[in-house]
Amino acid sequence: MRMVDVNKVSVSLGGKPVLQNVSFHLDAGEIVTIVGPNGSGKSTVLRAIVGAIKPDAGQVVMPGSLRLGYVPQKLHIDQTLPITVARFLSLPKKRSGAKIAEALSQAGVEGLERQQMTSLSGGQFQRVLLARALLEDPQLLILDEATQGLDQVGSAAFYRQVEDVRASLNCAVLMVSHELHVVMSASDRVICLNGHVCCHGSPETVASAPEYRALFGTGTQGALALYRHDHDHSHETH
Repeated sequence: MRMVDVNKVSVSLGGKPVLQNVSFHLDAGEIVTIVGPNGSGKSTVLRAIVGAIKPDAGQVVMPGSLRLGYVPQKLHIDQTLPITVARFLSLPKKRSGAKIAEALSQAGVEGLERQQMTSLSGGQFQRVLLARALLEDPQLLILDEATQGLDQVGSAAFYRQVEDVRASLNCAVLMVSHELHVVMSASDRVICLNGHVCCHGSPETVASAPEYRALFGTGTQGALALYRHDHDHSHETH
């Protein structure tokens, strides 16, 4: 089932073109990753999808009833603010203890309810943000460079957790990341963006594409093999 259609979307910010004629789709149950250099419009695409900005041209089509979960690039919490994980997850809408415990378990950080948000490690903090997104029982989970600041081991563990979430909820996942090797290994399809769609397809297809290698170098293809795993399902090839 088609979840999202991005049709010929163009966006300018401050009079400068950021996206030009960008088109791609997202199907139910698949993990799609957007990669690209800094300033390539990756986060702008996500903002257009969630409705935070209106395209100058083109459109984003999705069911009006689609439930979205969103994990931001980062979230600042004042270090002097006393707030527990359970309290954080109950804002702005109160949640039951059972629902909070379930979301934390799905995010791989069960038992953190009484911990102070300011005492969490970077990896724990991002997984709590993931749990917050999962409270919406999302049909589409969107992650905007959600592992920024984590080391490679922490990033790989986070993306494995995202794969587990996809498997348990059967939700679609759309990710933006700069961590090419790790995040691509967790993806069914990859979209390489640089203001426009340079190339797209399976991770192996994109990693060997001249457009991708021109942006990121030839060494990225070999490194990808270190992290790539085999899925026990298949998706349509584009």
